[in-house]
Amino acid sequence: MKPLENKVALVTGAAGGIGKATANRLLQEGASVLLVDLNEASLKETFSELNSDQAAYFAADVSKEEDAIAYVQVALERFGKLDIFFANAGIEGVMKPIQEYPTEVFDKVYNVNVKGTFLGLKYAIPVISDGGSIIITSSIGGFGSSPFASAYVASKHAVLGIMRTAALELAPRKVRVNTVHPSQTNTRMMQDIEKDLGDAKARETFAAAIPLGRYAEPEEIANMVYFLASDQSEFITGTTFRVDGGMDASF
Repeated sequence: MKPLENKVALVTGAAGGIGKATANRLLQEGASVLLVDLNEASLKETFSELNSDQAAYFAADVSKEEDAIAYVQVALERFGKLDIFFANAGIEGVMKPIQEYPTEVFDKVYNVNVKGTFLGLKYAIPVISDGGSIIITSSIGGFGSSPFASAYVASKHAVLGIMRTAALELAPRKVRVNTVHPSQTNTRMMQDIEKDLGDAKARETFAAAIPLGRYAEPEEIANMVYFLASDQSEFITGTTFRVDGGMDASF
């Protein structure tokens, strides 16, 4: 029997690098998975590539309350329950100094990264199985800062507060709530950040700041999410997990 057999997972941001890698890992470990993303074309492509009859998909904007209600309901209708919620959807915004940062972009980043996480938990919590697991994607930026990324950094700090609050509220039901904090990861998001900075050596500079000397791969983040989704982490809640190539040791 596979470790996650008979478990049902919901993954937001499933068409992105980390979301897709995590959905694939959860499927490999026996879970049924509902893939959620705003980009329906990319979502369909991801669903096709995963090629599993244990997967389903639903296009949704996580920052809209009616969409959060809908994707949780779809998970229940398709698979009958919910055991694992990976609140992973997020956007980076733009790279600009605070005084030049567009207010409308700041609002959009907060709506997706913070409000989207809140809404997902709001509607997943009442139906998630006792003893289940909620994992939220934060970032190494959730501990410190990064120039020109005020909206993103602030949003990733904010989800820590949501996680810690939820961990205490759900402890009586033995539902664990934790955050994962990747360093720079080999995804579309980082490629866009590098382009936005307009620095041909941005990737080299970012990688040099990581003691292990390279970006993480999405599958390496998925490994941590899988651990937190599995029963191996049944006594772990309210905690932050860095997958950062040693960056924490340098601070």
